[in-house]
This record gives sequence, structure tokens and C-alpha cells, in this order.
Amino acid sequence: MMSQGRGIIWEGSGRQMHLFILAYLLLLALPCMGFLPNFWSRVLTLSWDSYTHQYITEQAVLNVTLETLKGSRKHQGNHAEEHTRLGRGFWRAVGEVVKSNAAMDFWSHTRSDPVYHFDSERVDSSMGMLRQFWTQTLLSVRAKEYQSARQSLGQLFHSLQDFYSHSNWVEMGQRAIYLHLLQPEEPAIPVAQGDTPTCMECFSTTCRDNLLPRMKNTQQDTQLLTTGYFSTFPPKPHGKCSHGGIMDSSRYMGAKGGINKDSTSPLFSPHHYLHVEAANLATEATLSVLRDLRDTVGHKIFLKLFSVKQVPALVFVMDTTGSMFEEITAARYRAHAIIQSRASRPAYHGTFVLVPFHDPKVGPVYETDDPNQFMQHMEDLFALGGGDEPEMCLSAIQLALTHSPPLSEIFVFTDASPKDAHLFDAVKALALEKQSKVTFLLTEDPKYTSKGRERRRRRRNKEPLSPDRFSLYSSLSSLSGGLTIFTTNSDIHRVSTIVEDYTTADKVTLLHVESDQELMSSHSFRVDSSVKNVTLHVTGILTECILTSPSDQSQSLLSEDGSLASFDRFEGLYRISLLFPIQPGQWKLQAKSNGHLTFNVIGDSSVDFLYYFATVTNETHPGLARVEGSPVAGVPAFLVLAVTGLASDETASFSHVTLLAADGESLQQVKLNSSSSSFSSSSSYSVEELVGQVDSVPRIPFCVRLTGRDSRGNKLERVSTEMVQPTHVQIQVLTVPRLVPGHSTMVDFDILNHGPAQLFNLTADDDCGYLHKRGPHRFHVAEQGSFRGQVDLHTPATAQAGATVTLTLTVRALNSLNLNYAVAYLTVIPPDPDTSPPSCSAARVQSNCSSICNESTWGVSLVVSDRGRSGLAALQLQKGEGILTLFNSLPPTEPSLEKEQLGPEQQQAHRDKMTSGGHHHKARLEKGDPPFNVSEWVVGSSQPLWVRYTSSCCSAQAELLVWDTAGNMKRCRLLSGQQRQLKNWSTETNEAGQTALTGNFFLFLGLLWSSLL
Repeated sequence: MMSQGRGIIWEGSGRQMHLFILAYLLLLALPCMGFLPNFWSRVLTLSWDSYTHQYITEQAVLNVTLETLKGSRKHQGNHAEEHTRLGRGFWRAVGEVVKSNAAMDFWSHTRSDPVYHFDSERVDSSMGMLRQFWTQTLLSVRAKEYQSARQSLGQLFHSLQDFYSHSNWVEMGQRAIYLHLLQPEEPAIPVAQGDTPTCMECFSTTCRDNLLPRMKNTQQDTQLLTTGYFSTFPPKPHGKCSHGGIMDSSRYMGAKGGINKDSTSPLFSPHHYLHVEAANLATEATLSVLRDLRDTVGHKIFLKLFSVKQVPALVFVMDTTGSMFEEITAARYRAHAIIQSRASRPAYHGTFVLVPFHDPKVGPVYETDDPNQFMQHMEDLFALGGGDEPEMCLSAIQLALTHSPPLSEIFVFTDASPKDAHLFDAVKALALEKQSKVTFLLTEDPKYTSKGRERRRRRRNKEPLSPDRFSLYSSLSSLSGGLTIFTTNSDIHRVSTIVEDYTTADKVTLLHVESDQELMSSHSFRVDSSVKNVTLHVTGILTECILTSPSDQSQSLLSEDGSLASFDRFEGLYRISLLFPIQPGQWKLQAKSNGHLTFNVIGDSSVDFLYYFATVTNETHPGLARVEGSPVAGVPAFLVLAVTGLASDETASFSHVTLLAADGESLQQVKLNSSSSSFSSSSSYSVEELVGQVDSVPRIPFCVRLTGRDSRGNKLERVSTEMVQPTHVQIQVLTVPRLVPGHSTMVDFDILNHGPAQLFNLTADDDCGYLHKRGPHRFHVAEQGSFRGQVDLHTPATAQAGATVTLTLTVRALNSLNLNYAVAYLTVIPPDPDTSPPSCSAARVQSNCSSICNESTWGVSLVVSDRGRSGLAALQLQKGEGILTLFNSLPPTEPSLEKEQLGPEQQQAHRDKMTSGGHHHKARLEKGDPPFNVSEWVVGSSQPLWVRYTSSCCSAQAELLVWDTAGNMKRCRLLSGQQRQLKNWSTETNEAGQTALTGNFFLFLGLLWSSLL
């Protein structure tokens, strides 16, 4: 997921891993195309210094994020310490983009399709697909569907990066990115015809000068593009270039050899000597897309897209039936306290989600970033109605999971069991996929079977209540890492302090175990030098509890006050806070109870980790493919971890992870190796990626504990609280199609049975009700066999563009506990979206610049219009120290503009406006002003605007951003009249010292236009 970092050293055992790698290399027998997917590909191809899709993507996102933070007003000043903490949520978001990028090499429907990889001269189709990904990303961001946006952005990056590795762009001497790929209005280079030879024979692993001379021509008017053919589909015409490398079967067909620049290994890449040049261009193209995206959606939304410095979302699922007055009041109080604590740091307000429910109504969902609006929604809640004991609680939790970001803390307030138990598997899948914790605050004693509830509700159903009616809640909290607390109305105000404990920033888990022992149980946790404010939560009923410090000092918590910890006892919950100064080292907690106990220890620290399971794949690209859903029990797998939150001056070492059962028993220890290569990031914000081989995935649920040492030599431990559910069945979504309003869409999936032959049930669910049939669908799968199926969704004609449909597929064996899940995010795309950006047309330049720049000025006049059908939306002066003046009708001093720059229809529209009494309204913009909303300023934003820019000659450049209402952006660059010449403008320098192509343009009367979507 993550790559290069700082401060981590190797402590794992390497020999077994190296032997495994060498053995596996002997088995590789299929092709590799595109930049290598991830860090493990370098190992498998023995090209340690190759740039991978993962590295290029991570570094580009990181650099543009830091640029954005640096340029943001509220982050200016001496906040270096804040900048070293991008947050665990940021790295998870980056990991989603990287995962989607790498998946293009692993998904069955994309890995061999030349359109997704710019192969086989399918350049026009690949460009069309790139532009679809861009449109989909913009629509998703504008709809605040950030997970969907990250998915399509990763897909866009993969294909964009492949262009520079698979084409002859570098060989033509190009040292700048190809703007036409994403901007159809920019100059295009034709693609070689199908009968045009492009390569000569090459009989060695390194192919120098195997492109025909015309394919390396540096003269633009005679250049031709080509890309290598891969494998056997589509068939390679004689004389065409191959992708090449020892695993491409087409390399034997004339012309032999290949042109790919995927790696530095001549065995895999015939043009390996140009790998660095191709990777640099791929990086610049990725940076360009990210900067355009940031400037299109705005800095604030861009940072939110990548969850920069994200605090946990505050998510309440509230039962609003008549007995819930005290619970609603307690939730309001906690929400207000949390909002007040975040008030001093407005950028850290986070996301707020509220989902009310009762029977039969669920929702609506209130989702906002505005704390005042959230509190108003909370104030509007009333405890009314109700009667039947079960309620639609799981439906409400499903909505909360769908609408909240990953890594959320979800708190459910209710006193009723679930009426919608059939949704449990879907809710479980969403909780695990998003790594969100679900905690239940239940104001009902589960031992009550009738009378207790009758005191609180008028029940129409007089049948006795099951003592196990809350078991699904307990299961969901246990597997997600949350808690289930049985309390009372009188204690709910105090018990709800747990909401504040869990929703502050930088919370890490040091211990999470469950115990059913009647005898004294003993559990230990470690505090390192980075941990502050340690709090223990215990649910259940304690009869004895002893806390022991690293210096062997003890305190009996139930019977005495002491110097180690403060102790609060509520109904159903014990809250223990370690007192300052907190001793680093191993702490021990001994406890005794007559029933079930859950122990959870949290602290404040930025050092945490993310992880996933992976398997080695050699389908078309050697690398580690992420395991979707739960891993297969009893077989080997790789465990990949990313350690987050280490500052540049912090050092730590990580030796192993331990797979722990729910009761804390150690099931397996996995040695770790660093995945870092010769590339070391110059940034102090990166993370360290570690990898270990799990010899055999345990057959029972487990969680992951990371172990290492901090800079002072103290043992460091972190626990990921969600419970991994090993299984013998897998489900894989084969296609993630776009949804078109008014049309039906099929989603293909495979069921893989790793156990004996048996019957399975498949259940499909979506959050929008688009599924034609939810199931369950029953089918038989043979031993070690598979089953391919489809689900059908119908998108209504009224569906909103950019909306995301969350599709959850769960498969469960009928005669065993084996089950698994897959979650897919499907985006609604209009059938014919407007993808044409606005245009800028230069008309007049005035300049009297002299050697004394502050005594002279220059200016330009231009016409801004929308070439599509959406109409202008906004303008912003991005760069330049001058003044931009906007006119909604032709200024009297510019009569030639109409004739020279407007088309016949625009000229007539202007004359009609003037005939009907139009006036010369104007507005002024300066650098730093927010985007100017054109639609609020002038009626009929489909009409052109007249713009005049004036500046001191000391500031010789400016940049204007123009958006249409569809979200398309035009980047217009202005240069002073001193630079009137025909010029090949190839690079510009950005804030971080990077360079980005703007292309070949004609400078007309001192105005240079470079458009980037």
C-alpha cells in the first residue's frame, strides 16, 4: 500500500524469504506490461531501482498535498510540527488510489485489455477512456463520493503512466508530457496506420535503435505515435513493435524485440535504458493531473479527498422511539462537548453523520461538515412513537457506514433488538471494508425477557423476548473492534463519555481482548515514549481488578485509590485513566468476573499502522495482488504493513507482527522485512512499508499486533482491533461498470471454493435500491471449483450524476461457517457528459515596459467563453500581481473584439443584448481572491465574457483559471508583451521546483495560452 519511508531498520529474517523469491521466479511464465505494479514487482523482476506505479503515484500525491498545505493561508506560519502529521487517514486514502492503480494489472477484465494500458496502438480508445476516468473523478468529488473518486483516479493514473512506458514518446525526443491525452483541444500527433511498419528486427535483450527512423523523428509535423503489441491479442501485424521482454510472446513475431520501458531490467524491458526518462514524464503527468484536480475542485475539497489530517468522524445512529429521551439527550451533550473541543481548530472539525431510525422508518441521513448544522439536526430529534420491540437498527447502521468515511467511529444508541437481521452480513462486510468501529450503547438489560421492556414501552407483541436478542450487536462490535455496553437510563450520560474518548485525533489501540474466564485473567499492554493519555475501558461486571505498573507497583482498582490510575465505575462500563507521569514499559491488568469481559486500551500517539493481505500473482504482471475480503484459511499469504506517523527525527525498528485470537492468545508470529529499495524519499512525511510471509493463515478469527522498539529502546506495540475472519470461500467482482441513468447494468463476479463441494447462498445489497434481485441466490460449487454469476442493477432516469451506489455481495456456505464478501462502488455517469473546457481568445495587448519595470505597465484583452453546452461557472486569477477586470458586455474601448474574436452566433447574441438595453457591468479580481461566480453575476452564463488584465512590468506572467458548470477547467497563461516571439514553450517551474509540460504554443501579441483540464 505504501512505500519508501524513514527511520525504520530491518529486523526480520531474510533467508527464507529470499529462497521463496528465487523459487517463485522459476515459476513466472506470463507477461509483464506497464510500469511494475508495486514494490514487490522489483523483487520478482530483480530490478531494484525501477520506478513502480505505486512509487510514482504515492510521491505525486504526497508532493501536491504538501504544496497545497504550504499554499493554504490557514497553514502558513510556524506549524512545522502539524505538517509532520498528515494522519493515518491520509495514508489510507493514498493506499486506495494505489490499490486501484495496481488492480488494473490484476483484474481479469483489465489486465489484458490493450485499451487500459496504451498497448497495440489503441491510442485513440485509450485517450477516450482516460477522459472518461477524469470526468468520473470530477463528478464523484463534486458529489462528495470520495472513495469512488479515489478509485477512478487510480485507474486514470495507471493508464496515463503506461503511455510513457509503452509508446515511442520518449524515443521521439520528447521531454515534456503529451497534453492531448486529456485535453482534446491541444495539438495531436497522429498514430501510425495499421499497415505502417514501426520497428526493425532486434535479436538481443537490449534493443537500441530498433524503431524505424520516422518513429524517432523530432520534427513535429512528421511525427507518428506507436505503442507496442502485447502477447497474442490483438494479433500483431508484421513490422509492428512488440511490448517486449522475456515474457511477451509477441516478441518472436516480426519485427522481433520490443520497446517497453517498464523497468531497468533488460530481461523485462528492451528499452530499459530509457526507463528513468519515461518514469520522470509519467511522474510529471501525474503531478499535472493532481494540480488540475486541486485547482478545479478547490484546495479544501482536495485535502478532504485525501483525508489530510482527518479526525475521526462523529457518527450517531439514534433510535428515536418513545423510550429514548435520555439517550438522545446524552448524545446531544456529547456532540456539543466534542464540537466545543474542536472549535479552536476549525480545520479539524471533521465529518458529522446522523442516522435516526425507528420501525418502520429509517433515516434520512444527515451528513455535514458544519458542526452547527449537525447540532441543529441533533436538536430536532424527538423521542416519539414506537411499540414493537425490534427496530430497523441494522438498516440504519448500513446507511451510516455507507455515508461515513473509512476509519470512522460509529455509536449506536438503542434499547431494541434488530428487526432486520438479514442485513447482518452486508453490515459486517461494510464495517470490515471501511475499517470502521461500531459501538453499541444499550439501555436495556439483556436478561429482561418481558417485564423490563414493558416498563419502557407499550408492547403490542406479548411474547417473551429472547435473552440472545442482542447477540448480533455483540458480534458486530467484536469483529469491528468496538464495544457493546449494557447500561441504564440513569447512567447513559456518564457512559457516553466513551464517545469523547474515541473521537479525538491520533488515538491508537494498545490492547483489545475478550475474556469469558471465571478465574482471574491476566492481560498486558505496552506504553512507549510516544504514547500519552492512556485510557482503559472494560465492559461487563468486574468482581476483582488489579493494575500493575512496569515498576511492579500494584493498585486494586475496585477497593482503593492509588497513584497509578483513576477509576470510574458506571453501569456496564469501567473507565480507567493512567495518572501522570505514565511509566513506559509493560503494564498488566488482572481481572475476574462471572461473565463476559471486553478490555480495550487506547492512547494518544501519531504512530500507528495499516495493513492488508496479499498473494503473489503472475497473470500478466508479477507483483503482490491485494486480497479482497477475508483471506483464505490454511494457506500461505503475505502481510503488508504501512507504519504511519513517524516524524523525520524519529527512529524506530519493527521486527514482527503477532496474530492474536479474540482472547489474546498468540496464534502465529510473522517476521517482517522492509520493502524499501534504493529509492529514499526526500520527504519526511513518507511511511515505511513492511512485508512478512504468513506460513499458514489461521483458521479462527484474529487481529494483528505490530511489535518494535521506539527511539529510546522501549518496546512499542500497536493493535489493529478489527477481527480478520479466515474462510475457505472467496468472491471476486470482475467488472466495476459505470451506471447510466435509465439503463440496466450487469456486474460479474466469481465464487472460488477452496474447500469441499457444498451449497452456497449469495446475497446482494445496495444502498440505493437499484438491484433487480437481492437474493439469496443458491448454487453448488465443486471442491476447489468456481462459479461465475451476475447481478443486475437498474439505474432510474432521475439518478444524480456522480452519485455512488455501494454494492455489497456476501457469500455464505449453507453447512459451515465459511463466508466472505466483496464491496464495489459504482458511479452514475450521464450518457453524454460535457467534457469540453472553456476557451480563451486573445485580442489585444498593450505594453510600454522599460528597463525600470516598476514605472511601466502591460495589459492584455481577451474573450472567455464556454465551448461546451454547460456555460461558464467561475474565474480565478491564480498567478500574477496585476488586476483582472471582467465585463459582461463589450467595453466601448474594445470595438474590434466583436469582429475579430466572436463567431457569428456570439456576435448576434451580443447585438441582441445591447439592443435590449445591456449595460457594461464589471468586476475586479486579484490573486488570492476566491473563484468569482459568473452565474451569480450575469444572467446567461453561456454568453462570452470580456476580460482585461493589467499589471506592472515587474510581474511579467499571469495565469487565469476558467471553469464551466460541468467542472471542466481551462488554464490560461499570459506573458507580457516583451516576449513577442514564436516559442516552443516546454516547461514551467512550480512551487516545489518540479517541471511540467505546457506544450508547443503560438505566442500571439504577447498572450500565451496553455490549457490544462
